[in-house]
Amino acid sequence: MREQMKPANITALLHQWKNGRQEAFDELFPFVYNELRRRASAYLRSERGGHTLQTTALVHEAYLKLSGKSEVEFEDRDHFFAIAATAMRRILVDHARSKKREKRGGSENSVSLDDAAGAAAAERSIDLIALDDALTRLSSFDQRQAAVVEMKYFGGMTNDETANALGISNATVRRDWDLAKAWLFQQLSN
Repeated sequence: MREQMKPANITALLHQWKNGRQEAFDELFPFVYNELRRRASAYLRSERGGHTLQTTALVHEAYLKLSGKSEVEFEDRDHFFAIAATAMRRILVDHARSKKREKRGGSENSVSLDDAAGAAAAERSIDLIALDDALTRLSSFDQRQAAVVEMKYFGGMTNDETANALGISNATVRRDWDLAKAWLFQQLSN
């Protein structure tokens, strides 16, 4: 098992990759792989049973998307995981849309939204495509709240990691998370 790499070393490899050293991303991946896998696994556990996308496939698809983003300047480890959260969201939504098309009106891909506005997560579920559409609407008037939801829900980031990635306080993350969950719950209940 690989030794845990310090965030500063991860940041250094990200900057080397941005500056044209292509091998740096390949050197970085083994160090972030377990964390990406943990986050993807936690997210997929919240999905309904019988989901066809596996943790390893989600991480590998995210890696392929990230490896093609050398134009993005990853500021640090948390920013990298924020971008990974966006990549995983896109992969999951594309997967849900593909499955929905295949079924031509069959059951939709549902996921639980973490304690959405006080509703018991085990009792409530939402359509992943509807969540994506609602997040897109939310981002049209509050990009930061949408980013907080994306990082925490799709990326499994902690409040501290989210605050660092967005350059805001932990209290602001908590406030944005609570407001966004309430707004999304209202949107998805209609």
